[in-house]
Amino acid sequence: MTRRRTRILGIVAAGALALTACASQDTDTPADTGTDTTTGTDEQAASGGTVRVAETNAFTSFNPSVGANNLDINSKILGTMRADFIYLDNELNIVPDESFGTYEVLSEDPLQVKYTINDDVVWSDGNAVDKGDMILSWAVQSGYFDGDEVLFEYAGSTEGLGLTGMPEFEGDRTMTVTYTEPYVDWEIAFSMAGAMPAHVVAEAAGIDEAQLIELIEGGTEGQPGDELKAVAEFWNTGFVTKELPSNEGIYLSNGPMIVSEMVADQSITLIRNENYAGDLVPNVDEITVRFIGDAAAAISSLRNGEVDIIAPQPTVDSVQEVTGMDGFTVLQGSQLSYDHLDLSFDSEVFADANVREAFLKTVPRDVIIDRLQKPLNENAEVLNSQIYLPSEGDLYTAAVAENGSDAYAEVDIEGAKELLAGATPTVRILYNINNPIRVDTFSLIRDSATQAGFQIEDGGSAEWGSELGTGTYDASIFGWISSGVGSAGVPQIFSTNGGGNYNAYSNDEVDALATQLMVTTDSDEAEAIKRQIDTHLFADAYGLPLFQSPGMIVHADNIGGVEYMPNQTGVWWNFWEWSVNE
Repeated sequence: MTRRRTRILGIVAAGALALTACASQDTDTPADTGTDTTTGTDEQAASGGTVRVAETNAFTSFNPSVGANNLDINSKILGTMRADFIYLDNELNIVPDESFGTYEVLSEDPLQVKYTINDDVVWSDGNAVDKGDMILSWAVQSGYFDGDEVLFEYAGSTEGLGLTGMPEFEGDRTMTVTYTEPYVDWEIAFSMAGAMPAHVVAEAAGIDEAQLIELIEGGTEGQPGDELKAVAEFWNTGFVTKELPSNEGIYLSNGPMIVSEMVADQSITLIRNENYAGDLVPNVDEITVRFIGDAAAAISSLRNGEVDIIAPQPTVDSVQEVTGMDGFTVLQGSQLSYDHLDLSFDSEVFADANVREAFLKTVPRDVIIDRLQKPLNENAEVLNSQIYLPSEGDLYTAAVAENGSDAYAEVDIEGAKELLAGATPTVRILYNINNPIRVDTFSLIRDSATQAGFQIEDGGSAEWGSELGTGTYDASIFGWISSGVGSAGVPQIFSTNGGGNYNAYSNDEVDALATQLMVTTDSDEAEAIKRQIDTHLFADAYGLPLFQSPGMIVHADNIGGVEYMPNQTGVWWNFWEWSVNE
Protein backbone atom coordinates (compact mmCIF):
# COMPACT_ATOMS: atom_id res chain seq x y z
CA MET A 1 0.00 0.00 0.00
CA THR A 2 1.32 3.42 -0.93
CA ARG A 3 0.34 6.77 0.47
CA ARG A 4 2.01 8.90 -2.14
CA ARG A 5 -1.28 10.34 -3.22
CA THR A 6 -1.16 13.71 -4.88
CA ARG A 7 -3.83 16.34 -5.03
CA ILE A 8 -4.32 19.94 -6.01
CA LEU A 9 -4.06 22.93 -3.72
CA GLY A 10 -4.65 26.63 -3.88
CA ILE A 11 -2.35 29.26 -2.47
CA VAL A 12 -2.47 27.87 1.05
CA ALA A 13 0.76 25.99 0.27
CA ALA A 14 3.81 26.80 -1.78
CA GLY A 15 4.70 24.61 -4.75
CA ALA A 16 1.14 23.79 -5.73
CA LEU A 17 -1.37 24.78 -8.39
CA ALA A 18 -4.78 26.41 -8.23
CA LEU A 19 -7.80 26.74 -10.48
CA THR A 20 -7.88 30.10 -12.25
CA ALA A 21 -10.95 32.21 -12.79
CA CYS A 22 -9.65 34.23 -15.72
CA ALA A 23 -7.81 33.60 -18.97
CA SER A 24 -6.07 35.69 -21.57
CA GLN A 25 -2.75 35.65 -23.38
CA ASP A 26 0.94 36.00 -22.69
CA THR A 27 2.77 39.29 -22.68
CA ASP A 28 6.43 40.12 -23.18
CA THR A 29 6.90 41.09 -19.53
CA PRO A 30 8.96 38.49 -17.62
CA ALA A 31 6.87 36.21 -15.43
CA ASP A 32 8.42 37.41 -12.18
CA THR A 33 8.09 41.14 -12.74
CA GLY A 34 5.42 43.79 -13.04
CA THR A 35 5.34 46.87 -15.20
CA ASP A 36 3.81 50.23 -14.35
CA THR A 37 2.03 51.59 -17.39
CA THR A 38 0.81 54.73 -15.66
CA THR A 39 2.43 56.84 -12.99
CA GLY A 40 0.98 56.92 -9.52
CA THR A 41 1.50 59.40 -6.71
CA ASP A 42 4.46 59.20 -4.33
CA GLU A 43 3.77 56.78 -1.50
CA GLN A 44 3.19 58.45 1.84
CA ALA A 45 2.90 57.16 5.35
CA ALA A 46 0.12 54.71 6.09
CA SER A 47 -2.86 56.04 7.99
CA GLY A 48 -4.93 52.97 8.78
CA GLY A 49 -8.19 53.07 6.90
CA THR A 50 -9.86 50.59 4.55
CA VAL A 51 -8.75 49.04 1.28
CA ARG A 52 -11.51 47.71 -0.98
CA VAL A 53 -10.66 44.89 -3.39
CA ALA A 54 -12.71 43.39 -6.22
CA GLU A 55 -12.36 39.65 -6.82
CA THR A 56 -13.91 37.50 -9.56
CA ASN A 57 -15.14 34.47 -7.60
CA ALA A 58 -17.39 34.46 -4.54
CA PHE A 59 -16.12 33.00 -1.26
CA THR A 60 -17.42 29.53 -0.33
CA SER A 61 -15.22 27.95 2.37
CA PHE A 62 -12.66 28.60 5.11
CA ASN A 63 -10.93 25.35 4.13
CA PRO A 64 -9.66 25.64 0.53
CA SER A 65 -7.38 22.68 1.23
CA VAL A 66 -10.38 20.49 0.40
CA GLY A 67 -10.41 19.73 -3.32
CA ALA A 68 -14.06 20.68 -3.74
CA ASN A 69 -13.35 24.10 -2.19
CA ASN A 70 -10.20 24.83 -4.20
CA LEU A 71 -11.18 28.29 -5.42
CA ASP A 72 -8.63 31.07 -5.61
CA ILE A 73 -10.77 33.45 -3.52
CA ASN A 74 -11.05 30.95 -0.64
CA SER A 75 -7.28 30.63 -0.54
CA LYS A 76 -6.72 34.38 -0.76
CA ILE A 77 -9.03 35.07 2.16
CA LEU A 78 -7.53 32.27 4.26
CA GLY A 79 -4.07 33.56 3.36
CA THR A 80 -4.75 36.71 5.37
CA MET A 81 -5.85 34.58 8.34
CA ARG A 82 -2.94 32.16 8.61
CA ALA A 83 0.70 32.60 9.57
CA ASP A 84 3.29 30.09 8.39
CA PHE A 85 6.99 29.30 8.44
CA ILE A 86 7.47 30.87 4.98
CA TYR A 87 5.84 32.98 2.31
CA LEU A 88 6.79 33.74 -1.29
CA ASP A 89 7.75 37.23 -2.44
CA ASN A 90 6.95 38.53 -5.91
CA GLU A 91 10.30 37.37 -7.26
CA LEU A 92 9.28 33.85 -6.15
CA ASN A 93 11.86 33.70 -3.37
CA ILE A 94 11.07 31.64 -0.27
CA VAL A 95 11.04 34.09 2.65
CA PRO A 96 11.16 32.63 6.18
CA ASP A 97 8.81 34.23 8.70
CA GLU A 98 10.64 33.72 11.99
CA SER A 99 7.98 35.71 13.83
CA PHE A 100 5.84 32.56 13.39
CA GLY A 101 8.47 29.91 13.86
CA THR A 102 11.62 28.30 12.51
CA TYR A 103 12.63 25.20 10.58
CA GLU A 104 15.99 23.54 10.12
CA VAL A 105 17.53 20.44 8.55
CA LEU A 106 18.91 18.21 11.29
CA SER A 107 20.26 15.54 8.95
CA GLU A 108 20.53 15.01 5.21
CA ASP A 109 20.87 11.21 5.37
CA PRO A 110 18.23 10.44 6.35
CA LEU A 111 16.56 13.77 5.68
CA GLN A 112 15.25 15.15 8.97
CA VAL A 113 13.57 18.53 9.36
CA LYS A 114 12.63 20.18 12.65
CA TYR A 115 9.82 22.75 12.91
CA THR A 116 9.26 24.99 15.95
CA ILE A 117 6.32 27.37 16.41
CA ASN A 118 6.92 30.39 18.62
CA ASP A 119 5.31 30.48 22.07
CA ASP A 120 3.27 33.62 21.35
CA VAL A 121 1.45 32.20 18.31
CA VAL A 122 -2.21 31.68 19.19
CA TRP A 123 -5.59 31.37 17.55
CA SER A 124 -7.90 34.36 17.74
CA ASP A 125 -9.81 32.66 20.58
CA GLY A 126 -6.57 32.52 22.62
CA ASN A 127 -5.95 28.79 22.11
CA ALA A 128 -2.30 27.99 21.43
CA VAL A 129 -1.15 26.93 17.97
CA ASP A 130 0.76 23.83 19.02
CA LYS A 131 1.08 20.06 18.80
CA GLY A 132 -2.54 19.31 17.96
CA ASP A 133 -2.52 21.72 15.04
CA MET A 134 0.85 20.52 13.79
CA ILE A 135 0.10 16.81 13.93
CA LEU A 136 -3.36 17.24 12.39
CA SER A 137 -1.79 19.23 9.56
CA TRP A 138 0.83 16.51 9.12
CA ALA A 139 -1.84 13.78 9.03
CA VAL A 140 -3.74 15.69 6.36
CA GLN A 141 -0.70 16.56 4.23
CA SER A 142 0.97 13.14 4.45
CA GLY A 143 -2.03 10.97 3.60
CA TYR A 144 -0.76 8.68 6.37
CA PHE A 145 -4.17 7.17 7.07
CA ASP A 146 -5.29 6.80 3.46
CA GLY A 147 -6.04 3.21 2.59
CA ASP A 148 -8.53 2.00 0.03
CA GLU A 149 -10.23 5.36 0.45
CA VAL A 150 -8.87 8.84 0.97
CA LEU A 151 -9.47 10.04 4.56
CA PHE A 152 -8.89 13.78 4.38
CA GLU A 153 -10.00 15.13 1.00
CA TYR A 154 -6.82 17.15 0.82
CA ALA A 155 -6.36 19.25 -2.28
CA GLY A 156 -2.58 19.41 -1.99
CA SER A 157 0.28 17.01 -2.57
CA THR A 158 1.05 14.16 -0.19
CA GLU A 159 4.00 13.16 -2.38
CA GLY A 160 6.50 14.72 0.03
CA LEU A 161 5.22 14.13 3.55
CA GLY A 162 4.05 10.72 2.36
CA LEU A 163 7.74 9.80 2.62
CA THR A 164 7.75 10.52 6.36
CA GLY A 165 6.80 8.43 9.34
CA MET A 166 4.94 9.54 12.46
CA PRO A 167 6.48 12.84 13.65
CA GLU A 168 8.42 13.13 16.88
CA PHE A 169 7.77 16.01 19.30
CA GLU A 170 9.84 17.91 21.84
CA GLY A 171 7.28 19.64 24.00
CA ASP A 172 4.13 21.02 22.39
CA ARG A 173 5.61 23.23 19.69
CA THR A 174 8.59 21.42 18.15
CA MET A 175 8.02 18.67 15.58
CA THR A 176 10.62 16.63 13.67
CA VAL A 177 9.82 14.63 10.53
CA THR A 178 12.12 12.00 9.00
CA TYR A 179 12.02 11.11 5.30
CA THR A 180 12.68 7.63 3.92
CA GLU A 181 14.13 9.16 0.73
CA PRO A 182 15.56 12.53 -0.28
CA TYR A 183 12.76 14.92 -1.24
CA VAL A 184 13.46 17.74 -3.64
CA ASP A 185 10.76 20.09 -2.30
CA TRP A 186 11.36 19.48 1.41
CA GLU A 187 11.41 23.22 2.19
CA ILE A 188 7.80 23.64 1.08
CA ALA A 189 6.50 20.17 1.96
CA PHE A 190 5.03 20.94 5.39
CA SER A 191 2.85 24.01 5.73
CA MET A 192 0.69 25.55 8.42
CA ALA A 193 -0.79 28.02 5.94
CA GLY A 194 -3.88 25.85 5.48
CA ALA A 195 -4.09 24.54 9.04
CA MET A 196 -7.55 24.09 10.54
CA PRO A 197 -7.70 24.60 14.34
CA ALA A 198 -7.34 21.15 15.89
CA HIS A 199 -9.38 21.98 19.00
CA VAL A 200 -12.32 23.07 16.83
CA VAL A 201 -12.13 20.00 14.59
CA ALA A 202 -11.84 17.69 17.60
CA GLU A 203 -14.82 19.24 19.39
CA ALA A 204 -16.98 18.88 16.29
CA ALA A 205 -16.06 15.17 16.21
CA GLY A 206 -17.10 14.73 19.86
CA ILE A 207 -13.61 14.54 21.39
CA ASP A 208 -11.04 16.97 22.77
CA GLU A 209 -7.70 18.00 21.30
CA ALA A 210 -5.70 15.65 23.52
CA GLN A 211 -7.81 12.72 22.33
CA LEU A 212 -7.28 13.80 18.73
CA ILE A 213 -3.52 13.72 19.26
CA GLU A 214 -3.79 10.24 20.78
CA LEU A 215 -5.86 9.02 17.83
CA ILE A 216 -3.21 10.16 15.37
CA GLU A 217 -0.13 9.09 17.33
CA GLY A 218 -1.65 5.74 18.22
CA GLY A 219 -3.16 5.10 14.82
CA THR A 220 -2.14 2.55 12.22
CA GLU A 221 -0.99 3.62 8.78
CA GLY A 222 -3.78 3.19 6.23
CA GLN A 223 -6.34 2.34 8.94
CA PRO A 224 -7.96 5.49 10.33
CA GLY A 225 -10.71 3.95 12.46
CA ASP A 226 -14.19 5.37 13.03
CA GLU A 227 -13.20 8.16 15.44
CA LEU A 228 -10.61 9.59 13.06
CA LYS A 229 -13.10 9.23 10.22
CA ALA A 230 -15.45 11.50 12.18
CA VAL A 231 -12.64 14.03 12.52
CA ALA A 232 -11.99 13.89 8.79
CA GLU A 233 -15.67 14.23 7.98
CA PHE A 234 -15.80 17.59 9.74
CA TRP A 235 -12.45 18.69 8.29
CA ASN A 236 -13.78 17.85 4.81
CA THR A 237 -17.18 19.55 5.13
CA GLY A 238 -17.44 21.67 8.26
CA PHE A 239 -15.84 24.88 7.02
CA VAL A 240 -18.10 25.47 4.01
CA THR A 241 -20.14 28.65 4.35
CA LYS A 242 -21.14 31.78 2.47
CA GLU A 243 -22.32 33.65 5.56
CA LEU A 244 -20.62 34.45 8.86
CA PRO A 245 -21.05 31.28 10.96
CA SER A 246 -22.56 31.41 14.42
CA ASN A 247 -19.73 29.07 15.49
CA GLU A 248 -16.70 31.37 15.69
CA GLY A 249 -14.44 28.34 15.57
CA ILE A 250 -15.13 28.02 11.86
CA TYR A 251 -13.35 31.29 11.09
CA LEU A 252 -10.60 31.44 13.71
CA SER A 253 -7.40 33.16 12.67
CA ASN A 254 -3.77 33.00 13.75
CA GLY A 255 -2.69 35.43 11.04
CA PRO A 256 -2.82 39.19 10.53
CA MET A 257 -6.53 39.50 9.66
CA ILE A 258 -9.84 37.97 10.71
CA VAL A 259 -13.27 38.02 9.08
CA SER A 260 -15.81 40.35 10.65
CA GLU A 261 -18.66 40.37 8.12
CA MET A 262 -19.91 38.26 5.21
CA VAL A 263 -22.70 38.80 2.69
CA ALA A 264 -23.35 35.68 0.65
CA ASP A 265 -22.08 35.97 -2.94
CA GLN A 266 -21.47 39.70 -2.48
CA SER A 267 -18.70 40.61 -0.06
CA ILE A 268 -16.48 39.71 2.87
CA THR A 269 -14.84 42.08 5.36
CA LEU A 270 -11.54 41.51 7.15
CA ILE A 271 -10.21 43.44 10.14
CA ARG A 272 -6.97 43.22 12.09
CA ASN A 273 -6.60 40.18 14.32
CA GLU A 274 -5.72 41.67 17.70
CA ASN A 275 -4.24 38.35 18.88
CA TYR A 276 -1.73 38.21 16.03
CA ALA A 277 1.81 38.48 17.44
CA GLY A 278 3.85 38.24 14.22
CA ASP A 279 5.79 40.79 12.19
CA LEU A 280 3.41 41.03 9.23
CA VAL A 281 1.09 43.51 10.92
CA PRO A 282 -1.17 45.22 8.34
CA ASN A 283 -0.90 48.95 7.79
CA VAL A 284 -4.64 49.19 7.19
CA ASP A 285 -7.41 48.54 9.68
CA GLU A 286 -9.80 46.82 7.30
CA ILE A 287 -9.97 45.09 3.91
CA THR A 288 -13.32 44.76 2.20
CA VAL A 289 -13.58 42.29 -0.67
CA ARG A 290 -16.38 42.59 -3.21
CA PHE A 291 -17.17 39.72 -5.55
CA ILE A 292 -17.54 41.11 -9.08
CA GLY A 293 -17.39 38.48 -11.80
CA ASP A 294 -17.66 40.82 -14.77
CA ALA A 295 -14.49 42.71 -15.75
CA ALA A 296 -16.41 45.71 -17.10
CA ALA A 297 -18.34 45.98 -13.83
CA ALA A 298 -15.09 45.78 -11.83
CA ILE A 299 -13.54 48.58 -13.89
CA SER A 300 -16.67 50.67 -13.47
CA SER A 301 -16.58 50.12 -9.69
CA LEU A 302 -12.96 51.25 -9.61
CA ARG A 303 -13.66 54.37 -11.66
CA ASN A 304 -16.64 55.22 -9.44
CA GLY A 305 -14.58 54.93 -6.24
CA GLU A 306 -16.43 51.85 -4.99
CA VAL A 307 -13.26 49.71 -4.90
CA ASP A 308 -9.55 50.52 -4.78
CA ILE A 309 -7.89 47.44 -6.33
CA ILE A 310 -9.01 45.22 -9.21
CA ALA A 311 -7.41 42.47 -11.28
CA PRO A 312 -9.59 42.38 -14.42
CA GLN A 313 -9.06 40.01 -17.30
CA PRO A 314 -6.69 41.68 -19.79
CA THR A 315 -8.48 42.22 -23.08
CA VAL A 316 -8.07 44.89 -25.73
CA ASP A 317 -11.03 46.79 -24.30
CA SER A 318 -10.09 46.43 -20.63
CA VAL A 319 -6.45 47.47 -21.16
CA GLN A 320 -7.42 50.48 -23.25
CA GLU A 321 -10.02 51.53 -20.71
CA VAL A 322 -7.87 51.30 -17.58
CA THR A 323 -4.80 52.90 -19.14
CA GLY A 324 -6.94 55.87 -20.11
CA MET A 325 -8.17 56.50 -16.57
CA ASP A 326 -6.57 59.29 -14.52
CA GLY A 327 -5.70 58.66 -10.89
CA PHE A 328 -4.96 54.96 -11.25
CA THR A 329 -1.86 52.78 -11.63
CA VAL A 330 -1.81 49.79 -13.98
CA LEU A 331 0.54 46.85 -13.34
CA GLN A 332 0.94 44.21 -16.05
CA GLY A 333 2.99 41.04 -16.41
CA SER A 334 2.90 37.37 -17.36
CA GLN A 335 1.11 34.96 -15.08
CA LEU A 336 2.34 31.51 -14.17
CA SER A 337 -0.87 30.14 -15.60
CA TYR A 338 -2.25 28.56 -18.73
CA ASP A 339 -5.59 27.60 -20.25
CA HIS A 340 -6.08 24.08 -21.58
CA LEU A 341 -8.58 21.58 -22.96
CA ASP A 342 -8.66 18.26 -21.07
CA LEU A 343 -10.39 15.08 -22.26
CA SER A 344 -12.05 12.84 -19.67
CA PHE A 345 -10.65 9.32 -19.65
CA ASP A 346 -13.65 8.02 -17.70
CA SER A 347 -15.93 9.29 -20.47
CA GLU A 348 -17.48 6.58 -22.66
CA VAL A 349 -16.85 8.60 -25.80
CA PHE A 350 -13.17 9.22 -25.04
CA ALA A 351 -12.38 5.71 -23.83
CA ASP A 352 -11.39 5.12 -27.48
CA ALA A 353 -7.95 6.58 -28.21
CA ASN A 354 -8.91 7.13 -31.86
CA VAL A 355 -11.82 9.33 -30.81
CA ARG A 356 -9.58 11.33 -28.49
CA GLU A 357 -7.04 11.86 -31.24
CA ALA A 358 -9.77 12.75 -33.73
CA PHE A 359 -11.23 15.37 -31.42
CA LEU A 360 -7.85 16.98 -30.74
CA LYS A 361 -7.22 17.20 -34.49
CA THR A 362 -10.25 19.52 -34.74
CA VAL A 363 -9.17 22.00 -32.04
CA PRO A 364 -8.43 25.31 -33.84
CA ARG A 365 -5.68 26.56 -31.57
CA ASP A 366 -4.27 28.93 -34.21
CA VAL A 367 -7.68 30.52 -34.62
CA ILE A 368 -8.07 30.81 -30.84
CA ILE A 369 -4.75 32.66 -30.69
CA ASP A 370 -5.43 34.84 -33.75
CA ARG A 371 -8.91 35.91 -32.65
CA LEU A 372 -8.69 35.95 -28.87
CA GLN A 373 -5.04 36.66 -28.11
CA LYS A 374 -3.20 38.52 -30.85
CA PRO A 375 -5.49 41.56 -30.83
CA LEU A 376 -3.93 42.31 -27.45
CA ASN A 377 -0.47 40.83 -27.97
CA GLU A 378 0.88 40.41 -31.48
CA ASN A 379 3.49 37.95 -30.18
CA ALA A 380 0.95 35.59 -28.60
CA GLU A 381 1.58 31.96 -29.51
CA VAL A 382 -0.02 28.55 -29.18
CA LEU A 383 1.12 26.74 -26.04
CA ASN A 384 2.73 23.43 -26.97
CA SER A 385 3.61 21.87 -23.60
CA GLN A 386 1.58 20.53 -20.70
CA ILE A 387 4.52 21.03 -18.32
CA TYR A 388 6.33 24.22 -19.34
CA LEU A 389 5.32 27.77 -20.28
CA PRO A 390 6.88 29.93 -23.01
CA SER A 391 8.18 32.31 -20.34
CA GLU A 392 10.47 29.48 -19.18
CA GLY A 393 12.58 29.92 -22.30
CA ASP A 394 14.97 27.08 -23.14
CA LEU A 395 13.15 24.60 -20.89
CA TYR A 396 9.97 25.16 -22.91
CA THR A 397 11.77 25.01 -26.26
CA ALA A 398 13.51 21.74 -25.39
CA ALA A 399 10.25 20.11 -24.33
CA VAL A 400 8.37 21.18 -27.46
CA ALA A 401 11.14 19.82 -29.67
CA GLU A 402 10.54 16.27 -28.44
CA ASN A 403 7.05 15.99 -26.92
CA GLY A 404 5.08 15.27 -30.10
CA SER A 405 2.90 18.37 -29.91
CA ASP A 406 3.55 18.97 -33.61
CA ALA A 407 0.95 16.26 -34.35
CA TYR A 408 -1.67 18.90 -33.49
CA ALA A 409 0.03 21.91 -35.00
CA GLU A 410 -2.77 22.38 -37.54
CA VAL A 411 -6.45 21.47 -37.69
CA ASP A 412 -6.97 18.25 -39.65
CA ILE A 413 -10.69 17.72 -40.24
CA GLU A 414 -10.16 15.01 -42.85
CA GLY A 415 -7.80 13.14 -40.55
CA ALA A 416 -10.37 13.36 -37.77
CA LYS A 417 -13.11 12.01 -40.06
CA GLU A 418 -10.90 9.07 -41.02
CA LEU A 419 -10.33 8.18 -37.37
CA LEU A 420 -14.06 8.45 -36.61
CA ALA A 421 -14.92 6.16 -39.54
CA GLY A 422 -18.41 7.57 -39.86
CA ALA A 423 -19.18 7.80 -36.15
CA THR A 424 -20.75 10.99 -34.78
CA PRO A 425 -19.83 11.02 -31.07
CA THR A 426 -21.53 13.42 -28.68
CA VAL A 427 -19.11 15.46 -26.56
CA ARG A 428 -20.26 17.58 -23.62
CA ILE A 429 -17.77 20.37 -22.78
CA LEU A 430 -17.56 22.06 -19.36
CA TYR A 431 -16.29 25.65 -19.11
CA ASN A 432 -16.87 28.88 -17.21
CA ILE A 433 -19.81 30.77 -18.73
CA ASN A 434 -18.72 33.93 -16.91
CA ASN A 435 -15.36 34.03 -18.64
CA PRO A 436 -15.73 35.60 -22.10
CA ILE A 437 -12.53 34.11 -23.50
CA ARG A 438 -13.52 30.61 -22.45
CA VAL A 439 -16.98 31.14 -23.91
CA ASP A 440 -15.39 32.12 -27.22
CA THR A 441 -12.89 29.24 -26.98
CA PHE A 442 -15.77 26.79 -26.56
CA SER A 443 -17.59 28.25 -29.57
CA LEU A 444 -14.54 27.97 -31.80
CA ILE A 445 -13.89 24.37 -30.73
CA ARG A 446 -17.57 23.47 -31.22
CA ASP A 447 -17.73 24.95 -34.71
CA SER A 448 -14.57 23.15 -35.82
CA ALA A 449 -15.35 19.76 -34.24
CA THR A 450 -18.82 19.75 -35.78
CA GLN A 451 -17.22 19.75 -39.23
CA ALA A 452 -15.67 16.35 -38.47
CA GLY A 453 -18.96 14.84 -37.28
CA PHE A 454 -18.82 15.47 -33.52
CA GLN A 455 -22.05 16.48 -31.81
CA ILE A 456 -21.11 19.13 -29.23
CA GLU A 457 -23.20 19.75 -26.11
CA ASP A 458 -22.80 23.02 -24.23
CA GLY A 459 -21.84 22.13 -20.65
CA GLY A 460 -20.97 25.68 -19.66
CA SER A 461 -21.58 26.51 -16.00
CA ALA A 462 -21.04 29.29 -13.50
CA GLU A 463 -20.22 26.53 -10.99
CA TRP A 464 -17.58 24.95 -13.23
CA GLY A 465 -15.03 24.54 -10.44
CA SER A 466 -17.28 22.36 -8.29
CA GLU A 467 -18.24 20.26 -11.32
CA LEU A 468 -14.67 19.25 -12.16
CA GLY A 469 -14.18 15.52 -11.68
CA THR A 470 -17.89 14.77 -11.31
CA GLY A 471 -18.13 12.69 -14.49
CA THR A 472 -20.90 14.88 -15.92
CA TYR A 473 -18.94 16.00 -19.00
CA ASP A 474 -16.52 14.63 -21.58
CA ALA A 475 -14.07 17.53 -21.91
CA SER A 476 -13.28 20.66 -19.96
CA ILE A 477 -11.74 24.06 -20.62
CA PHE A 478 -10.14 25.75 -17.61
CA GLY A 479 -6.84 27.03 -16.28
CA TRP A 480 -4.13 26.19 -13.79
CA ILE A 481 -1.91 28.73 -12.06
CA SER A 482 1.18 27.72 -10.09
CA SER A 483 3.14 29.12 -7.18
CA GLY A 484 6.34 29.18 -9.25
CA VAL A 485 8.36 27.03 -6.84
CA GLY A 486 8.88 23.29 -6.60
CA SER A 487 7.88 20.44 -8.90
CA ALA A 488 4.85 19.12 -7.02
CA GLY A 489 2.44 20.50 -9.61
CA VAL A 490 3.41 17.75 -12.06
CA PRO A 491 2.26 14.73 -10.00
CA GLN A 492 -0.63 16.77 -8.62
CA ILE A 493 -2.25 16.90 -12.05
CA PHE A 494 -0.94 13.93 -14.00
CA SER A 495 -0.53 11.03 -11.55
CA THR A 496 -3.37 8.52 -11.27
CA ASN A 497 -4.27 9.46 -7.69
CA GLY A 498 -3.81 13.19 -8.16
CA GLY A 499 -6.55 15.37 -6.77
CA GLY A 500 -5.94 17.71 -9.70
CA ASN A 501 -6.43 14.73 -12.00
CA TYR A 502 -10.04 15.65 -12.70
CA ASN A 503 -10.08 13.80 -16.03
CA ALA A 504 -9.21 10.34 -14.59
CA TYR A 505 -6.01 10.07 -16.62
CA SER A 506 -3.88 7.03 -15.71
CA ASN A 507 -0.57 5.87 -17.14
CA ASP A 508 1.69 3.58 -15.10
CA GLU A 509 4.83 5.00 -16.69
CA VAL A 510 3.77 8.55 -15.88
CA ASP A 511 3.00 7.53 -12.28
CA ALA A 512 6.49 6.03 -11.94
CA LEU A 513 8.13 9.09 -13.49
CA ALA A 514 6.12 11.44 -11.27
CA THR A 515 7.24 9.57 -8.16
CA GLN A 516 10.83 9.54 -9.38
CA LEU A 517 10.67 13.29 -10.07
CA MET A 518 9.93 14.13 -6.46
CA VAL A 519 13.02 12.35 -5.13
CA THR A 520 15.38 13.55 -7.87
CA THR A 521 17.66 16.28 -6.57
CA ASP A 522 19.70 16.78 -9.76
CA SER A 523 18.02 19.56 -11.75
CA ASP A 524 19.03 18.25 -15.19
CA GLU A 525 17.67 14.80 -14.37
CA ALA A 526 14.46 16.35 -13.06
CA GLU A 527 13.90 18.33 -16.25
CA ALA A 528 14.52 15.20 -18.33
CA ILE A 529 11.83 13.40 -16.33
CA LYS A 530 9.37 16.25 -16.92
CA ARG A 531 10.04 16.11 -20.66
CA GLN A 532 9.31 12.37 -20.66
CA ILE A 533 5.99 12.99 -18.91
CA ASP A 534 5.14 15.74 -21.39
CA THR A 535 5.76 13.32 -24.27
CA HIS A 536 3.50 10.65 -22.74
CA LEU A 537 0.68 13.18 -22.39
CA PHE A 538 0.67 14.04 -26.08
CA ALA A 539 1.04 10.36 -27.08
CA ASP A 540 -1.99 9.51 -24.95
CA ALA A 541 -4.09 12.35 -26.44
CA TYR A 542 -4.51 13.72 -22.92
CA GLY A 543 -5.80 17.04 -24.19
CA LEU A 544 -4.24 20.21 -25.52
CA PRO A 545 -2.66 23.24 -23.83
CA LEU A 546 -3.94 26.49 -25.31
CA PHE A 547 -2.02 29.56 -24.13
CA GLN A 548 -0.13 31.17 -21.26
CA SER A 549 -2.03 33.96 -19.54
CA PRO A 550 -1.08 37.51 -18.63
CA GLY A 551 -2.18 39.41 -15.59
CA MET A 552 -3.22 42.95 -14.83
CA ILE A 553 -3.69 44.78 -11.55
CA VAL A 554 -5.15 48.27 -11.35
CA HIS A 555 -5.24 50.32 -8.18
CA ALA A 556 -6.12 53.82 -7.08
CA ASP A 557 -3.07 56.05 -6.75
CA ASN A 558 -3.74 56.69 -3.06
CA ILE A 559 -3.27 53.00 -2.25
CA GLY A 560 0.37 52.27 -1.52
CA GLY A 561 2.34 49.02 -1.30
CA VAL A 562 0.62 47.25 -4.20
CA GLU A 563 3.09 45.18 -6.26
CA TYR A 564 2.60 42.78 -9.15
CA MET A 565 2.83 39.05 -8.40
CA PRO A 566 2.75 36.43 -11.20
CA ASN A 567 1.62 33.43 -9.15
CA GLN A 568 -1.75 32.42 -7.75
CA THR A 569 -1.49 34.73 -4.72
CA GLY A 570 -1.77 37.71 -7.02
CA VAL A 571 -2.05 41.11 -5.44
CA TRP A 572 -2.57 39.55 -1.99
CA TRP A 573 1.03 38.36 -1.57
CA ASN A 574 1.95 41.44 0.54
CA PHE A 575 -1.43 42.68 1.77
CA TRP A 576 0.14 43.73 5.08
CA GLU A 577 2.12 46.40 3.20
CA TRP A 578 -0.93 48.04 1.63
CA SER A 579 -1.63 51.54 2.84
CA VAL A 580 -4.17 54.30 2.40
CA ASN A 581 -2.29 57.53 1.73
CA GLU A 582 -3.39 61.13 1.94
